[in-house]
Amino acid sequence: MKLFICLLGLVLIVEGLPYFAFPSKMKEWILNVQKIPDSYLRTLGFLSMIIGLLIVYFFRK
Repeated sequence: MKLFICLLGLVLIVEGLPYFAFPSKMKEWILNVQKIPDSYLRTLGFLSMIIGLLIVYFFRK
């Protein structure tokens, strides 16, 4: 559980960094994301989850 909490903290740092460093660019990017079809975003999200799962599987102790 301790590892999970540390991992969650790292994810929040990585996710929050662009908003902190480039807030105006992130607003523009978010507006552009709304124009992307749902099917493309769903596919991208699914591929990201699969890649993350493979990374965890191959690099676990």
